[in-house]
Amino acid sequence: MMAEEGGLLSLKSVHLNVDDGNEQNGKSRVIKEFADLISTLESEVFVSEYTGDVEDEERGRQLFFKDEKKRIDYVLVWSRKETDRHAKDIQKEKERETFEENLREEGLILEEDIEEGRVEQYTKVHVPLEVLRRYAETMKIRMPINKPPEDAPDLGIWDKVQTIWTRLVQLFALDEYKVPHLKKRFTHVFDRDKRYLFYIPDNEEHFFSHATRSRIVDYILRRKEYKNKEDTGRRAYTFGIKRLLANGTYLAAYPLHEGGWKAHTKPNIRKMLYNNWATWRVWYKLQPLDYIRVYFGEKIGLYFAWLGYYTYSLILPSFIGLLVFLYGILTVNSDTICDESCDPNNSFIMCPLCDKRCTYWSLDQICLHVKATHMFDNGATVFFAIFMSVWAVFFLEFWKREEKRIQFLWDLKNFEQEEEPPRPEYFDRLAQSPYTRMSKTTHGTNSHEGLEHFHPFWRRKVPVFLSSASIMIGMLLVAIAAIVGIVFYRISVLAALYAIDDPVVYQNANLIVTATAAVINLAIIFILDFFYTKLAVILTDWECLRTQSEYDNSLTLKLYVLQFVNYYSTLFYIAFFKGRFVGSPARPVTFISARQEECQGSCLTELCIQLAIVFVGKQLIQNNLLEIYLPRIKRCVKKKMNKSDGLKSDVRPWVKDYTLEAMGSMGLFNEYLEMMIQFGFVTLFVAAFPLAPFFALLNNIIELRADANKFVTQYRREMASRTATIGIWYEILYGLSRFAIVTNALIIAFTSSFIHRELYKAVYSTDGSLHGFVNHSLSYFAVSDFPISKNYSGRYNGTEICRYSDYREPPWTENKYEYTTQYWTVVAVQFIFVVVFENVVIFLVGIIAYLIPDIPAKVKEQMRREAEITNDMILRTELARARGGQDADLEALQRSAIGKLDEFSGSPGHEMIELAAHRIADSES
Repeated sequence: MMAEEGGLLSLKSVHLNVDDGNEQNGKSRVIKEFADLISTLESEVFVSEYTGDVEDEERGRQLFFKDEKKRIDYVLVWSRKETDRHAKDIQKEKERETFEENLREEGLILEEDIEEGRVEQYTKVHVPLEVLRRYAETMKIRMPINKPPEDAPDLGIWDKVQTIWTRLVQLFALDEYKVPHLKKRFTHVFDRDKRYLFYIPDNEEHFFSHATRSRIVDYILRRKEYKNKEDTGRRAYTFGIKRLLANGTYLAAYPLHEGGWKAHTKPNIRKMLYNNWATWRVWYKLQPLDYIRVYFGEKIGLYFAWLGYYTYSLILPSFIGLLVFLYGILTVNSDTICDESCDPNNSFIMCPLCDKRCTYWSLDQICLHVKATHMFDNGATVFFAIFMSVWAVFFLEFWKREEKRIQFLWDLKNFEQEEEPPRPEYFDRLAQSPYTRMSKTTHGTNSHEGLEHFHPFWRRKVPVFLSSASIMIGMLLVAIAAIVGIVFYRISVLAALYAIDDPVVYQNANLIVTATAAVINLAIIFILDFFYTKLAVILTDWECLRTQSEYDNSLTLKLYVLQFVNYYSTLFYIAFFKGRFVGSPARPVTFISARQEECQGSCLTELCIQLAIVFVGKQLIQNNLLEIYLPRIKRCVKKKMNKSDGLKSDVRPWVKDYTLEAMGSMGLFNEYLEMMIQFGFVTLFVAAFPLAPFFALLNNIIELRADANKFVTQYRREMASRTATIGIWYEILYGLSRFAIVTNALIIAFTSSFIHRELYKAVYSTDGSLHGFVNHSLSYFAVSDFPISKNYSGRYNGTEICRYSDYREPPWTENKYEYTTQYWTVVAVQFIFVVVFENVVIFLVGIIAYLIPDIPAKVKEQMRREAEITNDMILRTELARARGGQDADLEALQRSAIGKLDEFSGSPGHEMIELAAHRIADSES
């Protein structure tokens, strides 16, 4: 067997035939099955032989070369044309051959899988042990040492809180029989000359995990040239697998999945991840983060760690948000404002809301609207807004602590970002630049050699960045124009609905218009989202940024700004602008000859409906349905096309993995961006929609398992990238959490009726209650003051006075329709509330951030102990070897000196050598 010959861990011996009905035998089988797996994983080792589909069951999944000894660490895919070959095809083949020859010179071992009549051909890459050692030292990879770690005691109050939280989540912990716990080992930067320090198994191939091997291969691939030394031209631009992928020399480059995930395949880590992480059966379980890190690398592991932590953190605000909503439902029938608004005997005849076809209407017609407003705008709203502002800070502060804990467990605390090579697209655009200068690295013998293309700062870079910013502003104006279009839609449709005699229609006209406008806005958001993404990529490509990090940061900034305006602009309009500048019925404020729309009662209900449709619609349609079903549809179509072409399914793993979808450089970027948009919905407008955390929790439960399923079953395995943090996304979260304090304060003060109610009870009410509040908040208007051109018809034609929501002088006073003193009092109290709310919350979150240390005391103690024990062990080992080595060296030197005595007998050097031999003997004693 290849496992025995290669010295690799084989689970065939534990693939036993046991009686599934016997629980004890089943547990014994699982324990035995993972016994060897854990021993290797604890030392960051996971080298395995697993099987593929049933057809491949007997010989196992082909993870090795034909000699069944050398493991396949990477696969390169390229195309080969038998006929109709052009000069470009010949050039690509020459570049590929040169590149692979350079890889062989570096020490890598290549094996080709070439098949006649097949377009795609494959080159398998294996990294020998000596190359692994050399590059592990060069890349400063930390490897496990011999000393086992020690658990540190819990220290401090926050560690006790963390312990309580850990005990609570044990209810959702994975079965340790199926997913055994991985212990951390102390690590140290690898040194080939000090291999005695490290925990190296008998077969040293096991020492380097598959993730480490793929990182080393990728490191080499990104730095090797694909031009011969004899080739002239821009050899400085001709290196790296990324550039070869960009120009089509290679079609793909990826490490292999380590087995199948389906039920009939043999045990492997991919199958284990599917059964215990990527399936809906375990939706309530914790994630096996250590295994995710071992299999996919730290970058992907850190994303799922953050997503899981965010999801669990939403449990408490979801529960409290539900309580706030239930409180509004339970108290709606006893609310004074609802009773007064819904009582037809109060005879509140309201003024028309539009200039054409709108009639007078009774306030009790919007009874449902008023009751719906109370469900979200009640006494618990302010408390929940304050709670969510504090929660956001708690979440970020405790995530920092969790991130530090993960950095310690995953050996990322001393992480150094590897020097990034330039992007291949950068060289392509740079080669097209008309500007040249003398190269700093090469010198030619004539005027044409030794020149390099470059982009001058003032003549190229500044104009490009200014143009990019101008286009960004233009696209933001497009989103604002879409809002204006929706406003016109609302105004026109509302007028049409009010003209319909059906009472069900005109009584709920505002609700119908709000819901349909929100659906239209959602569709516009999806359309703009598509174009914004394309535009952001085009603009970032145009900027010609050198490294991938620079490119990603620039793209992140553009996309998030565009998406922020796209998703939130309508919400900001409803919350802070709609109905604010409508004027009085006698002198309404118009915009492009159209009267501005008003809110019936409060704009908070419309904001809630808009938020619910956009938020839930985006999460349900875009995030989940498209992500879950679209890749499956693509794969089904691809399989049917292959069957129609008469192609059989190839069981070779490198061929099967190539048919999977590539995650691409935008994979994690899009996942993070979705969560940032969601976090904005949850925090910025939570005062208007307390159920936002609950819907976010439901979405994230689906999102987490859907993403896990994609990575395990739909995507090719990505190179195991390393990173220590979630990067710029944390800064976005921090900015949103602070901006949410302002938006929630403004919503409570200006959008809800909280200030109006509390001011009325404190100043104007005779008994300190809300009795009479509705009548007090409605101003009077004389119908005779309407312009002659406005001939309102319909019910209540004989009325002389109508009411409207505002604080203005009545028509029988000298300053009729001017703002009253109460209006300015309300405005002053609103601004005071915003200032007090912001300062109180900012003070609270500042105290919280100060009291919660960034690094848990337990982790800090473990880090100190690791450094102390590691250094002590290294010093003791070095001292012991120095003593033992010195004795051995002295012995060898003395034997050599004695041998030389006979050789130089009778010569002038005899006495000197004899003296040296005696000195060696003296030093030994």
